[in-house]
Amino acid sequence: MKTKFLYFIMLLFMLSAGTSIGVYSQSKSINTKNPGQKKTGTIQLFNNKDLSNWVFKLKDPSVDPSTVFKVQNEVIQIAGFPFGYMRTKDSYSDYTLHVEWRWPDGPGNSGVFVHTQVQDTNAIKVIEVQLASGNAGDFMCSKGVYMEECAGNPNRTVKKLAASSEKPAGEWNYMDIICNGNTIEVTVNGEFQNKGTGLSLTGGYICLQSEGRLIEFRNITLTKLKKTAPK
Repeated sequence: MKTKFLYFIMLLFMLSAGTSIGVYSQSKSINTKNPGQKKTGTIQLFNNKDLSNWVFKLKDPSVDPSTVFKVQNEVIQIAGFPFGYMRTKDSYSDYTLHVEWRWPDGPGNSGVFVHTQVQDTNAIKVIEVQLASGNAGDFMCSKGVYMEECAGNPNRTVKKLAASSEKPAGEWNYMDIICNGNTIEVTVNGEFQNKGTGLSLTGGYICLQSEGRLIEFRNITLTKLKKTAPK
């Protein structure tokens, strides 16, 4: 009887030890991080309150930027005059940029600059994703920026691939710009519009343009692309 009791105690001890080892092993595997895996997350480039995360440049330096770039009712308003831009304080690469915009006073012209190489002058190296009414989704390469699709094109413009998917002036549109290595893809209101490859720039600041017409922006977010470990 005593021998059976000791055997039973030893069996319980072995089962308990095995369970503990299993739990430890499972916990260890859960907490192990892949060194090739970067954290992903969404960054609010506009906080719905102010423009403290942005830098401003106007063609006419005598003009107070606060008269051109404003926040009202959680919406960015860019007057359009004088010409210029507002840019992020930080530079970015490998991301999806989500931007919503509308023309409150009628069709106009503006753009989203990505991979901006800037010395805070109006002569900057950028890839512009066009917002001009009827042409949202076109690409423009400035100051020698290279893209395979605009090679040999004296206008340095890559027209969108489909008919306009924009909404009428006064209504909100949204654009998603995917910058992945040396490629860029754009959708407008959920419809694929353009792709550029072989880009000479793969990172930089993000800008919103002031170009002749009142435009409004909201919900400007950036989501880092997920990087996987090399095989």
